Amino acid sequence: MPIIDVHIHCLGFEHTTQGYHEYLATTVLGPDVEGQMQRYSRPEALVELLDEAGVDYGVVMAEEAPITPGLLTNEYVADLCRGSKRLIPMASINPYLEQRPAAELTRLVREEGFRALKLYPSFQYFYPNEPLVYPIYAAAQELGIPVMLHTGWAFFPGSRLKYAHPLLLDDVAVDFPRLPLILAHGGRPLWFEEAYYLARLHENVYIDVSGLPPNRLLDYFPELERIADKLLFGSDWPGLPTSIGQNIAGIRRLSLRPETLQKLFWENAARLLRLDPPD
Repeated sequence: MPIIDVHIHCLGFEHTTQGYHEYLATTVLGPDVEGQMQRYSRPEALVELLDEAGVDYGVVMAEEAPITPGLLTNEYVADLCRGSKRLIPMASINPYLEQRPAAELTRLVREEGFRALKLYPSFQYFYPNEPLVYPIYAAAQELGIPVMLHTGWAFFPGSRLKYAHPLLLDDVAVDFPRLPLILAHGGRPLWFEEAYYLARLHENVYIDVSGLPPNRLLDYFPELERIADKLLFGSDWPGLPTSIGQNIAGIRRLSLRPETLQKLFWENAARLLRLDPPD
């Protein structure tokens, strides 16, 4: 079964906040954060990471959030992903930093090959249903790319939870019905039920399971298989103390139907990102 990891943080930060740097030392990276950042600044190292986990494609996210985790530019991610067809670039747009954010997203997709967009409301300090962001959604819908948004709690200083409620995206799903919206982390840990029902209600709302311990997935989403068509696998690497492979193995141990695993690990993400099966 092919596997796509839709949620990988790379480590080529031009600027990392102290709080995020200290948080990374508590994850799978261990205390040598600087050394690991240097190591994973090479596309070969990220491909090795995918190989170790048995993953075919990894979606690598830019982060324009200098106040909270730091600044990881779209240019850096574009250059990194050019080194391998297995690394898929996901853009980051900060509406406070870009003078013409919709035009910049269009350029990144059409000229730089980005396949998706990540917005970080709780790191960039905006409500996802406010008019400030609507031109970005309109551009993404026109371009035919999915938009992932962080929902729920983050583990490092500076993140503001009030911007991360999944129900704020109900307006967006209604106003942009052709735009695929991915609720990263499924609203953890407060709003699993809200995220679940948004995915059931709206044709183009999805949930990625990144940052969630696999052995708790069916506790968080007891009727998970009712939204099998809306599930995406993401590891949140390096944001957890376990490896990508351990997360995959944990999900495989759940009592899920084979067709659910096929959709979770491959089919849904491949459709949204327009990826062909690996050779």
